[in-house]
Amino acid sequence: MAPLSSTHAPQVRIPATYIRGGTSKGVFFRLSDLPERCQVPGPARDALFLRVIGSPDPYSAHMDGMGGATSSTSKCVILSKSSQPDHDVDYLYGQIAIDKAFVDWSGNCGNLSTAAGAFAIHAGLVDPVRIPDNGTCVVRIWQANIGKTIVAHVPVTNRQVQETGAFELDGVTFPAAEIVLEFLDPSEDGEDGGALFPTGNLIDELEVPGIGTLKATLISAGIPTVFVNAEDIGYEGTELREQINGDPEALARFEQIRIAGALRMGLIKTAEEAATRQHTPKIAFVAPAKDYRTASGKEVKDDEIDLLVRALSMGKLHHAMMGTCAVAIGAAAAIPGTLVNLAAGGGEREAVRFGHPSGTLRVGAEARQIEGQWTVTKAVMSRSARILMEGWVRVPGDAF
Repeated sequence: MAPLSSTHAPQVRIPATYIRGGTSKGVFFRLSDLPERCQVPGPARDALFLRVIGSPDPYSAHMDGMGGATSSTSKCVILSKSSQPDHDVDYLYGQIAIDKAFVDWSGNCGNLSTAAGAFAIHAGLVDPVRIPDNGTCVVRIWQANIGKTIVAHVPVTNRQVQETGAFELDGVTFPAAEIVLEFLDPSEDGEDGGALFPTGNLIDELEVPGIGTLKATLISAGIPTVFVNAEDIGYEGTELREQINGDPEALARFEQIRIAGALRMGLIKTAEEAATRQHTPKIAFVAPAKDYRTASGKEVKDDEIDLLVRALSMGKLHHAMMGTCAVAIGAAAAIPGTLVNLAAGGGEREAVRFGHPSGTLRVGAEARQIEGQWTVTKAVMSRSARILMEGWVRVPGDAF
């Protein structure tokens, strides 16, 4: 056999940790562990993350990478000591496209925010004097993508993150320890400098080419989200992934609604720009509570929930619910007159429990009106996180 040509670059190994956070999974890095040229934003960093995950993959399988060929498993995270006063860590999140050479830095992942708090302790990025022997460690996270503060209440046993426990999260197979997340001022000066309701309206008449006019609530809390009524687009709100993701025409219609919403919210200037902003905004549809069967076969009764919500991420119906979208749901539900609030029965509320494809989730939100303008001061929800593997991830040296 001929010897391997010296022109073939050897693999590079980079310290990394593979973590489940909420109903997502991602590859976590400390900034200082990245190759020097990847420690700053740019093409090298994007190329590295694409290769780590295994994108772009025309087979949509991520066979040659750490990704799971879904939006909830194609993610990379960078953490570092915080550059912000009164914060422990800076948390930067990249959503990796599956079939394109593209990393979207335009938003946050609420599920991996849970893991960011736990990883900050694991990785030695939290001042040891702030970690109790037993109890709860409060980790103040600066979400660098959107310039927001997230507070993670992480359980600690013997000064180590407690990962096992009895907290059950629908969409996650096994129980784990509960981590409470607080998203502070999730709407104030939204990710693009806009208000909670970028159009100034609780409900808009949204013109969607090829579909018509839809009632929509356009909100920027947690992540910019376009809410429409399930009934208006021919759905019940009880749909599971296969019913949506197996219908290319349906997915194309949802993308048209998303693009129309993005234009109306001022997130993009032309429809063509939507291709470079796949992560935001999210598109979700809501319906009043009714009985339904989850993806695992569990029966959810209408009196167990306030409303039904289904949401799409990166062009596909999510198997459960994105954490940032849950913040948007909680915020919109707290404000009388939005489509989300009306689907939940209307009126003032500080918390809402909604049904999603994998089960139910409760999210709380504090909303108030100041000089006629609504603002959300805080959203709260519980998730969990667990390290799945730690060590080094390997990529070809010429990949980035």
